Amino acid sequence: MKKMLTFLVVLTVVLCAMNALAQMPNPYGPPIAVDIAKKAAQVALDTARKNNWRMAVAVVDPNGTLVYYEKMDNTQISSAQVAIDKAKSAAIFKRSTKVLQDGLAAGGAGLRLLRLRDAIPIDGGYPIIFEGKIIGAIGLSGDASENDAVCAKAAVASIK
Repeated sequence: MKKMLTFLVVLTVVLCAMNALAQMPNPYGPPIAVDIAKKAAQVALDTARKNNWRMAVAVVDPNGTLVYYEKMDNTQISSAQVAIDKAKSAAIFKRSTKVLQDGLAAGGAGLRLLRLRDAIPIDGGYPIIFEGKIIGAIGLSGDASENDAVCAKAAVASIK
């Protein structure tokens, strides 16, 4: 019994430490400009087209307010709102939705994500950082979450 209690305490400490490290230390910056949001979305959609994936893309400012949105033809309707939700989650929690997904999958302390409003624990949402500051976030939805993430990461990498 004592070994089990020790194990649970250590596991809780490790999960909490992982969660603390996962939050980006970057401060919020000015909101992303519409022209930059459109360019990032274009990179994401070009990546999707190249792979024959149908996607919806959303770019939000640091507050999670929608700045730009586009949906490819024949993308499932539900992906429209999911893309927006992923982007908002990545912006307001200062971390990718993949980090939230991994936290939930770990169970234990990660299960508290189920109680956090606007926490979307599905890969595909990533903060956009420019000059060391979070200026917004991008969210993709329409295919497997791993593929959504490929498109989102390509878009984030294009911001210089």
